[in-house]
Amino acid sequence: MQEPQFHSFIITREDGSRTFGFSLTFYEEVTSKQICTAMQTLYQMHNAEYDILHTPPTNDKDSCSSTGDCNGTSISKLQRFNSYDISRDTLYVSKCICLITPMSFMKACKKVLEQLHQAVTSPQPPPLPLESYIYNILYEVPLPPAGRSLKFSGVYGPIICQRPSTNELPLFDFPVKEVFELLGVENVVQLFTCALLEFQILLYSQHYQRLMTVAETITALMFPFQWQHVYVPILPASLLHFLDAPVPYLMGLHSNGLDDRSKLELPQEANLCFVDVDNHFIELPEDLPQFPNKLEFVQEISEILTAFGIPPEGNLHYSESASKMKSLRACDLVSDKRNGNVAGSPLNSYELLKENETIARLQALVKRTGVSLEKVREETSSKKDLKIQCDEEEFKIYQLNIQIREIFANRFTQMFADYEVFVIQPSQDKESWFTNREQMQNFDKASFLSDQPEPYLPFLSRFLETQMFASFIDNKIMCHDEDDKDPILRVFDSRVDKIRLLNVRTPTLRTSMYQKCTTIDEAEKSIELRLAKIDHTAVHPHLLDMKIGQGKYELGFFPKLQSDVLSTGPSSVYRWTKRNAPAQWRRKDRQKQHTEHLRLDNDQREKYIQEARNLGSTIRQPKLSNLSPSVIAQTNWKFVEGLLKECRNKTKRMLVEKMGREAVELGHGEVNITGVEENTLIASLCDLLERIWSHGLQVKQVRNKYSYMLLNGFLLKEDSVLLDLGILLDSERRKSDTSPGMSPLRISLVQDMRHIQNISEIKTDVGKARAWVRLSMEKKLLSRHLKQLLSDHELTKKLYKRYAFLRCDDEKEQFLYHLLSFNAVDYFCFTNVFTTILIPYHILIVPSKKLGGSMFTANPWICISGELGETGVLQIPRNLLEMTFECQNLGKLTTVQIGHDNSGLYAKWLVEYVMVRNEITGHTYKFPCGRWLGKGMDDGSLERVLVGELLTSNTEADERQCRTPPLQQSPSMIRRLVTISPNNKPKLNTGQIQEAIGEAVNGIVKHFHKPEKERGSLTLLLCGESGLVSALEQVFQHGFKSPRLFKNVFIWDFLEKAQTYYETLEQNEMVPEENWQTRARNFCRFITAINNNPRNIGKDGKFQMLVCLGARDHLLHHWIALLADCPITAQMYEDTALIKDHTLVNSLIRVLQTLQEFNITLEASLVKGIDI
Repeated sequence: MQEPQFHSFIITREDGSRTFGFSLTFYEEVTSKQICTAMQTLYQMHNAEYDILHTPPTNDKDSCSSTGDCNGTSISKLQRFNSYDISRDTLYVSKCICLITPMSFMKACKKVLEQLHQAVTSPQPPPLPLESYIYNILYEVPLPPAGRSLKFSGVYGPIICQRPSTNELPLFDFPVKEVFELLGVENVVQLFTCALLEFQILLYSQHYQRLMTVAETITALMFPFQWQHVYVPILPASLLHFLDAPVPYLMGLHSNGLDDRSKLELPQEANLCFVDVDNHFIELPEDLPQFPNKLEFVQEISEILTAFGIPPEGNLHYSESASKMKSLRACDLVSDKRNGNVAGSPLNSYELLKENETIARLQALVKRTGVSLEKVREETSSKKDLKIQCDEEEFKIYQLNIQIREIFANRFTQMFADYEVFVIQPSQDKESWFTNREQMQNFDKASFLSDQPEPYLPFLSRFLETQMFASFIDNKIMCHDEDDKDPILRVFDSRVDKIRLLNVRTPTLRTSMYQKCTTIDEAEKSIELRLAKIDHTAVHPHLLDMKIGQGKYELGFFPKLQSDVLSTGPSSVYRWTKRNAPAQWRRKDRQKQHTEHLRLDNDQREKYIQEARNLGSTIRQPKLSNLSPSVIAQTNWKFVEGLLKECRNKTKRMLVEKMGREAVELGHGEVNITGVEENTLIASLCDLLERIWSHGLQVKQVRNKYSYMLLNGFLLKEDSVLLDLGILLDSERRKSDTSPGMSPLRISLVQDMRHIQNISEIKTDVGKARAWVRLSMEKKLLSRHLKQLLSDHELTKKLYKRYAFLRCDDEKEQFLYHLLSFNAVDYFCFTNVFTTILIPYHILIVPSKKLGGSMFTANPWICISGELGETGVLQIPRNLLEMTFECQNLGKLTTVQIGHDNSGLYAKWLVEYVMVRNEITGHTYKFPCGRWLGKGMDDGSLERVLVGELLTSNTEADERQCRTPPLQQSPSMIRRLVTISPNNKPKLNTGQIQEAIGEAVNGIVKHFHKPEKERGSLTLLLCGESGLVSALEQVFQHGFKSPRLFKNVFIWDFLEKAQTYYETLEQNEMVPEENWQTRARNFCRFITAINNNPRNIGKDGKFQMLVCLGARDHLLHHWIALLADCPITAQMYEDTALIKDHTLVNSLIRVLQTLQEFNITLEASLVKGIDI
């Protein structure tokens, strides 16, 4: 007969409230001969019908038996074997007892049901009729109050349940251990990530309880967030159409153990997470981002599991091991300190190792001290039994549960420690806000994400869009008062407050480095105390007023319960035990708590006093009420000094991090402190600024305690004052804006504030203030702006008390001096974070004035590209050389494509350079050209790709003295144009050319060896002033034969002739070797593709494109070898040319081969129109 099967289930009502059910299914023998005879008849009828349907059409029985594949006969035989015979078989019927509870006390409910079943299968009748125990459960056993434990009586022994207090994680009673054994840590974390991002999740198992355990565990680990969508851990067969729902769901599907995954027809599988619980298998949806700090997170969980003897990868044979464990009693399992060995007798592992020499010596040593090992073991075990009121295995389940849950909860506490300041509080009343909830934004997502480490962003950006996060923030907005708060939110907020206090005491704590959980011991202690000292004992079961003959015991049969007895509620004597009237309990609880505090022993009292002192020392600001003036002054001085010291340490840390390994090599820091995310460091600086600016405020802000009141106060000044300030600052010019012809961008604190206010993506005051700090740091104006703000003594006096940090002159000066050090490095902390905002860009095109630029008649256009995107083609009005346009943030600018439509009488344009300025950050980029754009001029190009560089302060200072264009010729013009008089251009010897090639390749190698965050522009290294294209042009120009009079010859002309030669050679089938043939074909294919490009990029533009494609596909060294042996080279180059010197060519090939190990990705503007 099959063992009784326990499983739980859940009932979700329309209002979202849940009720838990627990059932025990068991089997009883059918004793009615009438039923047994009827069942036998049914079986015989079924088998006869089965034989008719499965009899083969042919009568050739021999052939059927000889072939051995007559399926019908074998199946019918199998059916007959399984059929019921009244004389031989015993017939059983399944029954189920079920308990419905408002809260999930799974362990206690399981024990209640098992003891009730044991009462009817035990040889001896139970002490009381079953109705007495059931009545006791229904009416006399109340729910334990929060933070208390309760003991009540089962049929054969006491049952204990305990409930967490209001400042602990919510009640959860399912074994986490089972989930990790079934799936393993990696799969659990992936499933957890899917649930957080609200994918469709389908659990699949042949065990109902496993479906429920996995579903409840995953949703419990989400604390403080809650699953908001369809939740059906056990999906009834009649509701299978629910799987077609186009909404997120978490459902469990029962398998019969025969069908495999392939037979399940599931819709929308791209968004589905399918979990085969029994087979340790998970199918993940597409594009699943990684959970933040996943590797460290998995490692921390694995350490806990290993300590409890659970393999982190899961137990692949869990079902087998589970069946073996059923034969063992729970109390037979000893603590993990004995490595999980089964203790069936006092011998245990000590007996097994008695023969070991080391153990023998150890035993002899111990005996000399007069202590017996057995005694020690007995003492420790009995001590443990005294302490904990439940068995060892059950306590271990409690311990593992809380440890794992605390680790998961800690991740969210760390990630969302600052979430409150980004909550957008509604301006209207609660009712109208709730009515318009769909149109309202409740969280400043852009500002929050700007503070996060970059590896977190793929996950967090999607998580902030989920329904569970929106509901969490809605709860926060609607619960203004502490009493009004949702219990889960209250617990989470208290944990966040502790993190914040810790951040104040140890400011360097804010980091993207993984922070391990520190609350495990405290949480474990709370459970241990509740289990060691039971708070409440329920009324014992007792005889009920039953009629004679009711409650009769019959072995092996669960009786029909007497409904008249169980339907009557308790008398007034037991009214206090009702769940809906726990007033007397609450009164007793308060009395008990009071007496507990009065009876503290000395150690406990000292502990509480020490905790109170520690709490007092972590308060953000010194409490100055009821203190003497001297104490007030001393306290404030210490606090101000602490802030200043923190400012010094933080600025140094940020500079060292920004300078990277170079700073470490110079002795400015340790190797282990580098590698922290820039976003995190700047967010940490904002934390410090918020504490400095909130110190000594006259009026505390209720809604936003970190409000930059000084910024707001400055912006709220009268318009006339701002106008005067603007005129005053107009005379100050930024160095980067002193470029010839471009109107300068003034330094204006007010303008920077206005820019931030106009960014619609930023919703909160704190978000705006932090964005302003980022912008000021990027513009290298943070210290200067703050100095200007703080020089307004009237405003600071109005907002701050005398002792405030910002009114301490010496400390304030040092504070500004530390911030000034940020000007030594370049930050892009505004540009790289606010990637979706609209930014105005100012363009200046500088044509040559000497060669009739004013007569230009064509219609010019420009396209600007950056690391984040490109503008598309912008038409420039004719004769307009300066314009401003607005587009989405392009990031750091890399290239400009400029050209014209070749219309009009004079469609020739000589452009010296182009300048583009970001009007918010002030970053100015210069794109040198120095080339003609026009048919019949230069190389015939109508468009060019210009590579730009950010102007630095050095070049700015040089150009400040002279407003005219640079005297020297544009470098690209020197290197590319083979003029009619070659003597005019500087000739490099072979040594200089080799050096240029080496430096260009070395620059690319260094680029890839740097951490990704420290890399510059690869486009600049390829196509810039000293880039690879420039160096290879020098190679091909060396020894190039002088062209005929009045005709320019370009490198591309030579390459086209080489292509023609190789194509002719292949047509004549005069191919030396296969390897050579492949190289030649590749070379010809690339030349043809570039020539077929619809863009009018000119011959030098084509050469640049060829070099870039060759570098990308690692073909340059092959092409150099190919061209060195080409007969066309002999015709077009002098004998002294570098390309004809085999030693130098081999050296060049070896240098270019070093690029093979790197994956070079080209910017779209460099290869536009080419599809190779």
